[in-house]
Amino acid sequence: MIPRILSIAGSDSGGGAGIQADLKTMTALGCHAMTAITAITAQNTLGVTAIQAIDLAVVQAQIDAVFSDIGVDSVKVGMLANAEIVHAVAESMRKWKPQYLVVDPVLRATSGADLGGDGVVDSMVDELFPIATLITPNLFEASAILSRSITKANQLVDAGRVMLAKGVNAVLLKGGHLEDNLEELVDVLVYQNKQEIKVREYRHPRIETKNTHGTGCTLSSAIASYLAQGFELEDSVGKGVDYVQAGLRAASSLQLGSGHGPLWHMHPHIQIKS
Repeated sequence: MIPRILSIAGSDSGGGAGIQADLKTMTALGCHAMTAITAITAQNTLGVTAIQAIDLAVVQAQIDAVFSDIGVDSVKVGMLANAEIVHAVAESMRKWKPQYLVVDPVLRATSGADLGGDGVVDSMVDELFPIATLITPNLFEASAILSRSITKANQLVDAGRVMLAKGVNAVLLKGGHLEDNLEELVDVLVYQNKQEIKVREYRHPRIETKNTHGTGCTLSSAIASYLAQGFELEDSVGKGVDYVQAGLRAASSLQLGSGHGPLWHMHPHIQIKS
């Protein structure tokens, strides 16, 4: 048996983010990747030009088909285009009760396009966050969740504590867009361990590259994969961060499209020739 990971997310026609990034990540890390597509997007390295949400019954049917036959060790949730899909996915998760549920609250693409409709944030907070093992918001998403601006490193721990008070079990606040510490980035994990709140920082150098499309999708998928392999939460996050960092470095010479290209997901197995 190999770890079985289900990605519930949107499709990226350019192959850099969403379901496509999840499939590449999970496969590169030695897992069997499965999908439940929530939306189809027309996008490339320059931006998103169209979004079509999938029918609710079809979303739930995909989830049921995978759980009922193949089984699932860990779930990663990404783009959910509207509040109704959030409810449908949460309903399915309550039904199937996966051991690990990693939620990446995708609200905006790397290009700046909005990917979450009205009511998505509130629905996630109410229905998905309380049953998630971990949520992985970037600064824009964390600001939307808390209705306040989060731009500096010294705000991350407090933001994490506030999210825990709102019913979140664990949150990884991603510092890729911090206004300070331009040479060094920090991601902060805040989680509840019995009666104690734990904080872990992951520091890494900033990698100068335009190929950053899909980093959030990739990180959450990597964490879900490592959790399914039996690693503890702190180690799963650390190994996920390391995987993304290596993917960014490996993609530094990659030339795909005219905008924000993808990182290189297959760096553990195939090196890009400069």
